[in-house]
Amino acid sequence: MPLDYPLHERTLPNGLRVIVSPDPLVPTVTVNIWVGVGSRHEVAGRTGFAHLFEHLMFQGSQNVASGEHFEALLAVGARLNATTWFDRSNYFETVPTGALDLALWLEADRHGRLLDAVNQANLDNQRDVVKEEKRQRYDNPPYGQMLPDLYAVLFPEGHPYHHATIGSMDDLDAATLEDVHAFFRRWYGPNNMVLTLCGDLTAEEGFAAAEKFFGPLPASATPVPRPPAVPARLEAPRRFERVGAVPHDRLTIGFRLPVDQTPQFHAAALALDVLGGLASSRLVRRLVRGSQEALSVRATAWGLVDGASIGFLTLDVAPGVDPHGVEAVVVEELLRLAAEGPTPDELDAARAQTERAFLTALAAQDERADLISHYALLHDDPGLVNRHLDDVLAVTADQIRDAAAEHLHPDQRVVVAHLREGEDQ
Repeated sequence: MPLDYPLHERTLPNGLRVIVSPDPLVPTVTVNIWVGVGSRHEVAGRTGFAHLFEHLMFQGSQNVASGEHFEALLAVGARLNATTWFDRSNYFETVPTGALDLALWLEADRHGRLLDAVNQANLDNQRDVVKEEKRQRYDNPPYGQMLPDLYAVLFPEGHPYHHATIGSMDDLDAATLEDVHAFFRRWYGPNNMVLTLCGDLTAEEGFAAAEKFFGPLPASATPVPRPPAVPARLEAPRRFERVGAVPHDRLTIGFRLPVDQTPQFHAAALALDVLGGLASSRLVRRLVRGSQEALSVRATAWGLVDGASIGFLTLDVAPGVDPHGVEAVVVEELLRLAAEGPTPDELDAARAQTERAFLTALAAQDERADLISHYALLHDDPGLVNRHLDDVLAVTADQIRDAAAEHLHPDQRVVVAHLREGEDQ
């Protein structure tokens, strides 16, 4: 039976795209906002700005004091947070139905009238918070540089996906108050946003509430359009090694994948599941359960929109095992999948895993709202929330084989090796 979540859409005169998905089963409403700005919109020397605003947005606005946004919503039993990614920023809360006006008023104030509160003291404070987050998440933990290393090797300098969302210490230190204000004025405005309301309300109630609180905001964003950065195929494998105090050797083997929500991306993502994304995957059976040369194998596919997506395998190498031998096994399995494709059982398992994960996400009101915003902002099609699963399940074994041959071929790989200090390399 196909999915059929109700979707009602209206664009306000100021450009705000509003989507309402009524769901009266629980007396709550999720307010989910996606802003069309992420780390890929940043320029050289000014990285980390999109993520910095994720923090600044909680430090007060014209009519809200610092800290009051969290305080007011938590007082009514809300759950709330924000995240930053390559292609977008998002802000969200799930509130009791009676607190919807409060949530929308708070969101409208910070999305439309934030700069009154972004002074030098707030900037300095949150810049220090972000720098400490960078130390805790990237600089100090074992393998903390794994993903930034992968991005930097996978894409050339200047490519929108070359740098991590956290940015660089130097760029954060160099940011002036005027730089930060200019970034907000360029990217933050109702004409560069999607607002999804999902939960215990009707479509007309949702549109009326959005108009009441967001309607007065001007269409202030002036995003700079540019053609997608389409990367050329790699001429040869690339590798980067980092030696340090890590528990064991770790290999991250990455690939440039097709853009998100294309049949080619879905096929490549399923191919990665066949290789390492399931408990029954080939590399898990061979390296973890079989030879025990690896402690774990994981596979990841991130759908992105600016010319390419990212896929990678992560292998934790068992103590005393040569990581080059483990990589050689991965190469064998990449070539075998490209030549033979998945077996019927492997295809069924990959499809079942995808179906389970997607339906589990949809069962949660807040995750469903997030998916609707995602498909609306990045793909101009909120209806993908009802069709995405059918699109993935329609991928054939031949398409997976072809995707493995084209996008997961060993010649197209980059290898980031985090190696244990003091061992023979």
